[in-house]
Amino acid sequence: MNEECLICKAPLEYLNSDEVMECELCHQKHRSHTRCRKGHFVCDACHTSGMDSLLSICFNTQSTNPIEIVEAMMAHPSCHMHGPEHHIMVGAALLTAYHNAGGELDLNSALYEMQTRGKQVPGGVCGFWGACGAGISTGIYLAIALKSTPLATNAWGLSNQMTARALETIGKHGGPRCCKRDTYLAIREAVHFTKEHLGITLTLGPIVCSRSHLNNQCRKEACTFYPKAQPPLP
Repeated sequence: MNEECLICKAPLEYLNSDEVMECELCHQKHRSHTRCRKGHFVCDACHTSGMDSLLSICFNTQSTNPIEIVEAMMAHPSCHMHGPEHHIMVGAALLTAYHNAGGELDLNSALYEMQTRGKQVPGGVCGFWGACGAGISTGIYLAIALKSTPLATNAWGLSNQMTARALETIGKHGGPRCCKRDTYLAIREAVHFTKEHLGITLTLGPIVCSRSHLNNQCRKEACTFYPKAQPPLP
């Protein structure tokens, strides 16, 4: 088995109801549905403790390709195969590419807001809420880019449409969860949506997963991004 538990590498198990658990790293108590089979629990805050290093990548690129940007973040040691860091990384890569492609926003404040909002989306929501955090992250991206609020009109509608579109595509591909696959699917939909509704063209090339060997639940040929699968859908 590849690493799942950050403490002992044992596989994770998911509970039907949450329990009070103590984080092995910060020793704070949280309610959670997730622990490893040996009882270890790591909270979302500790799981995403390396986000500052990941986001520094966004400040040092001129790329307009959000897949290229998120791949650089995935290659950083602070990013794990699965985890709530992806709830921030998707939107961060999109905001960076949008800014580099001519979109009007202050990248520093936008990424800070993306991190703040993305951290509020818990790990495991894909299975427990029926709303993958990577898909939600695309809606956060658009809401930040368009300065949406609960009282906005067009921006409110577009950000919700963005989330719905990403989640529909993720849902159609089916489970079990794969944070890499769902990240690719969400970003691809956001690139198309951004062109259609905002008139900003983000670069998007072929997407081929290089981390399938690290995912214990990889669907292999059933995943559109698997190296030996059929060519990715447009």
